Amino acid sequence: MLIFMKKIILALIICFVFITRVNAENEKISSDVINLKSQSGIIIEADTGKVLFEKDADTKRSPASMTKIMTMLLIVEELEKGNILLKDEVAISERAASMGGSQIYLEKGSTATVEELLTTIAVGSANDSAVAMAEKIGGTVENFVVLMNKRAKQLGANNTTFKNPHGLDEEGHETTARDMALIAKEVVKHDNIIKLSSTYETTITHKNGKSLWLVNTNSLIRFYSGLDGLKTGFTDKAGYCLTGTMKRNDMRLITVVMHAETKEDRNTDTINMMEYAYSMYNKKTLVSSENYLGNMFIDNAKSRKVKYYLEKDANVIVDKNTREVNYKYDIELDNIKAPLKKGDKIGTLKLNYNNEIIDYNLIVKEDVYKSNFFTRMKNYFKDILNGSINALGKM
Repeated sequence: MLIFMKKIILALIICFVFITRVNAENEKISSDVINLKSQSGIIIEADTGKVLFEKDADTKRSPASMTKIMTMLLIVEELEKGNILLKDEVAISERAASMGGSQIYLEKGSTATVEELLTTIAVGSANDSAVAMAEKIGGTVENFVVLMNKRAKQLGANNTTFKNPHGLDEEGHETTARDMALIAKEVVKHDNIIKLSSTYETTITHKNGKSLWLVNTNSLIRFYSGLDGLKTGFTDKAGYCLTGTMKRNDMRLITVVMHAETKEDRNTDTINMMEYAYSMYNKKTLVSSENYLGNMFIDNAKSRKVKYYLEKDANVIVDKNTREVNYKYDIELDNIKAPLKKGDKIGTLKLNYNNEIIDYNLIVKEDVYKSNFFTRMKNYFKDILNGSINALGKM
């Protein structure tokens, strides 16, 4: 009965957003478009990073357990580099075992696998698991925090300072709604994090045989259709926080709310922002990565005409009322020599849209082999026959 009532309430919230859409259509993207109860909030589209709404998005606040979004990112990146494996056993230190707050009651001297610890961070927001993984990757928590802050700066999160990997309040541990969205934009590229953060419940079994049932702290993944991440947070200082994400109509959105007074306000704000953005905007592909854009002449390649493509679609976010999109682009090719590997960058497409220049990488989609002596001779004589005045210079 409780679950049924929650679904009814969420449905009414969604209906309210659609009813108010008509009055919002001509509004600017500002804090008065949505009646946000949280002190800070932002919506971005995950592919382009376009901001669709913001409220006080650059004020520094405590992120609470949303901190673990960065912790998970570093773990997954280490997995992808092959520096750690999911099956690796992690020794549990006294520091990890003594963590308070959300935890899975790890015992000093025991072990747990990377997979178990990552899962419990994503689903159960386990502080002890976060510390154990920080020590596994960084050697010490302090070294891991250095890595967190370095990665944040690489992602453009310049107003962020992490002091720990779990998010418990600590002086100077702060970020902004905009920075959290930038970090989440990188995180959602990793399907394994989305898979874990969208898991509503799971059971883990410790080495001593004791089992622990975990329920995701983000209830919206169950009660708001489509939401598949990412991380909640709460402390007395931070209030209720949530970085959410979902994909609908081939457009993935990221929302961040910080310092809501109640869990209900946090959830309502997230739903309202999602419904507003999906009711107002579409993603449009201007140049597809599926279609080759032209041939590049690479003189020392076995096959000298090489097709190039966009590394990813050139997408823009447009208002649903937009009927025509005007744009143009220029292609700049680098001075490239063979050999090349599939995916190597060979130039840049500069998209001009709304007087903004956006750069996209141009790549090759297959290996390009260097020509041997016989191939070069063959090409030389072919150029002679074709009357190429540059033939002698290619020897």
